[in-house]
Amino acid sequence: MPRPLRWFARVLTVLLALALVLAGVLVYTVRKSFPQVDGSLRLPGLSGNVDIYRDKWGIPHVYADNPADLFMAQGFVHAQDRFYEMDFRRHMTAGRLSELFGKATLGTDKALRTMGWRRVAERELPELAKQTQDSLDAYAKGVNAWLAANPNASDRSLEYSVLKLQNGDYKPEPWTAVDSLAWLKAMAWDLRSNMEDEIDRALIAAKLPRERVEQLYPGYPYDRHSPIVTEGTINEDRFDQRAEPRLRAGVGALTQAAQTLDAVPNTIGTEDREGVGSNSWVISGEHTASGKPLLANDPHLSPQMPSVWYQAGLHCRKVAQECPYDVTGFTFSGVPGVIIGHTDKIAWGFTNLGPDVADLFLEKVDGDTYLYKGEQVKLETRQEQIKVAGGPPVTIAVRSTVHGPLINEVIGDAQPTGEANAVALQWTALTPGRTADAIFALNKAADWQEFKAAAALFEVPAQNLVYADTTGKIGYQAPGRIPVRQKGDGAWPVPGWTGEYDWRAAPIPHDQLPSVEDPADGFIVTANNAVIDPRRYRPLLTQDWAYGYRSERIRDLVKDTIENGKADAAAMSRIQQDTRNGFAETLVPALTEVDLAGPSVQARQLLKTWDGTQDAGSAPAAYFNAVWRQLLVLTFNDELPEAARPAGGDRWYEVIRRLLQLPDDPFWDDVTTKNHTETRDDILRQAMASAYHELSERLGDDPGAWRWGDLHQLELVNGSLGTSGIAPVESLFNRGPIAVPGGKDAVNATGWNVQRGYAVSAVPSMRMIVDLSDLDGSQWINLTGASGHAFHANYWDQAEVWARGGLLPMHSTPESVKKAAVQTLRLTR
Repeated sequence: MPRPLRWFARVLTVLLALALVLAGVLVYTVRKSFPQVDGSLRLPGLSGNVDIYRDKWGIPHVYADNPADLFMAQGFVHAQDRFYEMDFRRHMTAGRLSELFGKATLGTDKALRTMGWRRVAERELPELAKQTQDSLDAYAKGVNAWLAANPNASDRSLEYSVLKLQNGDYKPEPWTAVDSLAWLKAMAWDLRSNMEDEIDRALIAAKLPRERVEQLYPGYPYDRHSPIVTEGTINEDRFDQRAEPRLRAGVGALTQAAQTLDAVPNTIGTEDREGVGSNSWVISGEHTASGKPLLANDPHLSPQMPSVWYQAGLHCRKVAQECPYDVTGFTFSGVPGVIIGHTDKIAWGFTNLGPDVADLFLEKVDGDTYLYKGEQVKLETRQEQIKVAGGPPVTIAVRSTVHGPLINEVIGDAQPTGEANAVALQWTALTPGRTADAIFALNKAADWQEFKAAAALFEVPAQNLVYADTTGKIGYQAPGRIPVRQKGDGAWPVPGWTGEYDWRAAPIPHDQLPSVEDPADGFIVTANNAVIDPRRYRPLLTQDWAYGYRSERIRDLVKDTIENGKADAAAMSRIQQDTRNGFAETLVPALTEVDLAGPSVQARQLLKTWDGTQDAGSAPAAYFNAVWRQLLVLTFNDELPEAARPAGGDRWYEVIRRLLQLPDDPFWDDVTTKNHTETRDDILRQAMASAYHELSERLGDDPGAWRWGDLHQLELVNGSLGTSGIAPVESLFNRGPIAVPGGKDAVNATGWNVQRGYAVSAVPSMRMIVDLSDLDGSQWINLTGASGHAFHANYWDQAEVWARGGLLPMHSTPESVKKAAVQTLRLTR
């Protein structure tokens, strides 16, 4: 063998040996943190034995004799599978990420310390019901029992072994009830109504006249897309489902509506919030094959690894007043109880109600005072010290007015305008609330009245709640703490110094919020659409709804299902998987009428027979979405500030729908071109040509071979170390890509942002179908898997099933749970 080759062989042998050693160390380290799920474990603090059954997907069902043992065991199980995720979340919500990751996360910490999520949670805890506090403490006790049994980094999870390289002194603190409550603030932030729209309107207004800004926020199309509640009004100071509206002067069609954009940093794990929404609907037993209701739900959130949800069952062995829980559903790691799911008698689902619960107040600050109602008032000021791994601590001064904390220094786009020099945020989640009480009340509700009583406690984030029960009743309730403004509609930042736009002391009373029980239609659909026509309903909920493309498509599919036979779980699943683009029927005819030459003619042919579906293997869907992307960029990017440019949701469907009727509107003109004024047809033609060139470069010259799934792909990214920028570390925790069907504002809402490309940025984070005739016949799926441990068999085993639209059995009765169990762990005292 020649000398260079002998040298190469020796080096290769050494490298292979080293790789094998490192692989062995990695395998040992990874497996060392996998939890024990079979046999018996002692859990000090239990009053009796607890049994935990897991199916092959690692989904646990916990059986105990009393609530304290039940929630203690839930805390232990969450910690077994997801403690790093829980620890990361509590550092995030407390504004303490820099303690783990150094100065890279300092900006996020400053923003969260300024808003003070954890401070609010600390004030919230003593105001909760004693039972809720006891359950939170029992849960924390279970988490801490797991921590005590796993003192070393390698015992806890692979993340801690990696983190030890940067922050070797780090040791997790004991879990507390406040850690659980603070996470509810994070979810409220992720579903925070229209604050971005307020910012965007102000940013655009700095460049364009008011009337052109309002073109970009068209009114909700009530004539085409039904609201959730189509009957009832305020009658004798409460909402009466059967009452007819009393029309008042000045109550007219809604104006200025919008969707949330991604201008403000998102703290849940991705910067892109485009597509955050949800679908849920319920069908009465009069229209189902079984004669009992069916309920479906799929919340749309930013994709995460592991998924934000954790499936579990929490069961009292004997359901009675002393131990009232028999509930199965989706939980949050770090929070006791079930967030969405069913008991042995009722089922419920959530979508984001989206009321306007946050306002930006422009303030006049002078030194340590601010102007308010003609007087200089002293700012409330506190110091926050942020510890930084690998560096000195950083201290910030947080200043607040009567409206809330000044955020313009930590949220970049929230900048003062006009006479103001500061911006304050008033947000309902910055006031202590009772949402934690609501979770436990929902988990033991047995009928419609108990459900409504639980909903009355669900203050932040305000959600559309759909309901069904085993007696056959279906219903809808709008809950939430929704402010009443003395003046204004919350659409724009407002002067804070006059006091005229202040919130009134009391929010909209719960009994005035829209509610429906057994509607005449026999079904209820919610998908972030308008709750109720303002001609029927006086209190302002918001003007910034989603525009009803998903909800109307679901309504049409439900009606077709009912008319063609009785609905069943399979029909509900087909509706969840629907990928039709609701704007294609409007835009495609306009595209086909434009004179076109060159290779994009062949690509346009794809659209002539296209039915609007967006399967992963669809060539027409690939081209249409590329055209849509180019159309928005070409039409608006030349005039709108970067933070307010279109992301591609259904607000822009309505904007373009109107502009298509105005071929010479100024928005069509590209202001960057000299001596030429573009019209509608110029931009449509250029969009089709640019889309062809983009896809031919990426996917080849043959349009028939293009595939939507080659563009539209999902990367499952760990929220912390998965974005480290260190490729070997990222490869340990991230998974994918996965080609997925659907698109923004399809029912199968796999959102993407036209400014960033076609990568999936929001997903149906879970899917659930509950059959009230046979709860064991219910089905569910999670985005990733039960385990948070990289390389565990249940780390992302549900992802491929999720991507192809599959569902897993949702076991809930003792017989079904035990039959499906592949592992059984007994916790003893």
